[in-house]
Amino acid sequence: MATSTPIAALAALAIAAAPAVHGAEPQAAKSTAKRAAKQIERGRYLLTVGGCNDCHSDGFAPSEGKVPEKDWLLGSPLGFRGPWGTTYATNLRLSLSRMTEEEWVKYAKALKTRPPMPWFNLNQWHDSDLRSFYRYVRQLGPTGEPAPQALPPGQEPKPPYLQWPAPPK
Repeated sequence: MATSTPIAALAALAIAAAPAVHGAEPQAAKSTAKRAAKQIERGRYLLTVGGCNDCHSDGFAPSEGKVPEKDWLLGSPLGFRGPWGTTYATNLRLSLSRMTEEEWVKYAKALKTRPPMPWFNLNQWHDSDLRSFYRYVRQLGPTGEPAPQALPPGQEPKPPYLQWPAPPK
């Protein structure tokens, strides 16, 4: 019987430890979920202070930000016309749904585009901030239609559009 005692002791120890081991799994999952939620909230914050909704969410600026979050970042039919042609704010929810997180970070760091997009500011975001922004946008879900295609200089856009002044000489 002496040989069964250590086995019984080990079994009893394993049974006693089981709740602690199983209890650790939900705690780790809660911690991971909390970090993910904080990262998404950071992305929402960056979207807000970066003014992304002003152009990328139709009617956002004129309504003083009173556009439901479910309608954010769907792009806009409002054109911005200037010496570069006419540009339209893209549907970021569709655009980012077609990229991996790594592709987005690389894209955002190298982006050079036409006005009024402040790409030169986006290029300076830290990778962690770009990742937070990406995760926030991705959790909104891909929906909506693509924005109109940019038009070259001299081509008349359909309304609505804003006429942007030419830069000073």
